[in-house]
Amino acid sequence: MLVLSLFPGIGLLDRGFEEEGFCVVRGPDLLWGSDIRDFHPPPGRFDGVIGGPPCQIFSILKRLNPRAGEKHGNLIPEFERVVREAAPVWFLMENVEGAPVPSAPGYYVQSQLLRDHWVGGVTSRLRRFSYGSTNGKGHPISVATLALHPYPKPAALASGSGREQPVRLGGSGRPKRTTSDGRLVRSGPNPGARATREDMCRKQGLPLDFLADAPFTESGKRKMIGNGVPLALGRAIARAIKTGTGECA
Repeated sequence: MLVLSLFPGIGLLDRGFEEEGFCVVRGPDLLWGSDIRDFHPPPGRFDGVIGGPPCQIFSILKRLNPRAGEKHGNLIPEFERVVREAAPVWFLMENVEGAPVPSAPGYYVQSQLLRDHWVGGVTSRLRRFSYGSTNGKGHPISVATLALHPYPKPAALASGSGREQPVRLGGSGRPKRTTSDGRLVRSGPNPGARATREDMCRKQGLPLDFLADAPFTESGKRKMIGNGVPLALGRAIARAIKTGTGECA
């Protein structure tokens, strides 16, 4: 199936779909100097549309930084617009847990929260996947359709910061962390040592030399890798959609 990818970034979600046999066409991204607001796809050419609009504005870490996400704002309406213009059979939007579910006239839309280590990954990364279809079929990405392989001790991957110890927030919104003996202590927003790029690649299911020769700073590479969809999640979702739509079941 031919799939249009929106907000592709470095293509981690795309990679999962490509490994399951989809042909992915990457759309515009600010990382590569193009803006989705200037993009208009041809109608009726794509079987599906996938993508993850910037999530900072919906992230729980916005409680630490109220200005997070102001640069790009809410771009989910742009995702919805492109879906309307492209008129695919189905679409998939991924984002953080607190993101709203996209709406598109003529599509039956359902949302599902999934963790990476539920589908063979090694991290505790939780993402919301919203699936819309024109045929009225339910969400193919359910626990019943996934081969669950819970990892005994999932690793933390605190988004693009690369910190081994993710930030926990209390009721006050102030950050805290767990010490080695299980105590909760107050801390700054970025406790713990940073993971190496190679370790982040391993946790995301990528080759250890991924982006090794890319023209970005090491900090930039870690940020892009850490913010992406883990490969195990991408593959599982692509497989579920492929089977659920009757293609290559």
